[in-house]
Amino acid sequence: MNRRNFLSLTGTYTGGLLVLPQFLYAFGLQRMELSTDSCILFIQLNGGNDGLNTFIPYENPLYYALRPNIAISKDQIIGKNKGMGFHPALKDFGTLQQKGLLSILQNVGYPEPNRSHFRSQEIWQTASGAQQYINEGWLGRFLDLQCTSNQPTAAVNIDNIDNLALKGSDPHCITLKDPGRFKIKSENTTETKLSDNPQLDFVRKIAHSIQEGSEEIQKALENSTDEKTYPKTGLGKNLQWMGRLIKGNLNSKIYYTSLSGFDTHDNQLTLQNNKLTELNDAVYAFCEDMIQANLLSNVTVVIFSEFGRRVQDNGKGTDHGTAAPVFVIGGKNQGKVIGTNPDLENLDQGDLKFQIDFRSLYANLLTSKFNFDPFQIGISQPALNGLF
Repeated sequence: MNRRNFLSLTGTYTGGLLVLPQFLYAFGLQRMELSTDSCILFIQLNGGNDGLNTFIPYENPLYYALRPNIAISKDQIIGKNKGMGFHPALKDFGTLQQKGLLSILQNVGYPEPNRSHFRSQEIWQTASGAQQYINEGWLGRFLDLQCTSNQPTAAVNIDNIDNLALKGSDPHCITLKDPGRFKIKSENTTETKLSDNPQLDFVRKIAHSIQEGSEEIQKALENSTDEKTYPKTGLGKNLQWMGRLIKGNLNSKIYYTSLSGFDTHDNQLTLQNNKLTELNDAVYAFCEDMIQANLLSNVTVVIFSEFGRRVQDNGKGTDHGTAAPVFVIGGKNQGKVIGTNPDLENLDQGDLKFQIDFRSLYANLLTSKFNFDPFQIGISQPALNGLF
């Protein structure tokens, strides 16, 4: 088994109790703490969230003309400001914006947009160009350079599957469903000395990395409690775990999770309302938790989707589109709307033209939060101005 294939098996842990032989703990790993107290929490909205019905250009008559079946009526829109407002399910996003804790980036996308879910997610997760293919994720490449040795909990992905954004040459991320059950137990076998076989030694090092990650996570959970009631939804539970780990001083720099169900070709009004309600309630509970712990200034929440939807509805929903808004909460952001309102007259094959390259957002996050030069991982776009 080669090194990369082994990582695909051992770098991920999805719950339950993992038992490994004692000899696999022969390595002691050195840890390097990243030189900042900041962390970033990413929420990926899978399926292509309809941005125009999320942050809505309600003063533009074309919005209603092009969406006769799914447009949100003006009297339902929350937090109206300069011709834009939130879907009614995002009532607490309006509150966060009024408090100066939420910034909205309008018309975020990339050149030569791809309308395939899989490929567009891959582009966002690797920070590649539309015609470029990269094996490692943008955050994985960042952690490879920042962590001089294996730091198993530099990133934590709470999900059912790995996320390409976190994939690097070395294992600095753990994927798991339930941190409370992430416990490693060794068998009572005789310790085996290290060999001269580099592949076997690598296996031992990875096994020790998993054990160390388990110990760090359990220590963080022991050091924190649930002061805030979260909604009993999948995203609510994931953010509740992340809140516990952050309050418990796990010192992970990247947290990642996802919310699926945004591919609304049909029955969009009901489906999107349900998913945005889940998003709103979970995120607001997390923010209240962090505010109560006096930690929201150190935690930046980034909410994005792989693309938006087409401007004109298809009768009952919307088809795959391009640019869409990105939401940034906490982390001492400026609480502004960045970018102009969507231009519904000047479209590209029926889709919005992007204004902000998502890699400019990445460049800003790496520079502002980690004092890291994004050019080192192949991001050449200038950092977005005015966010922090």
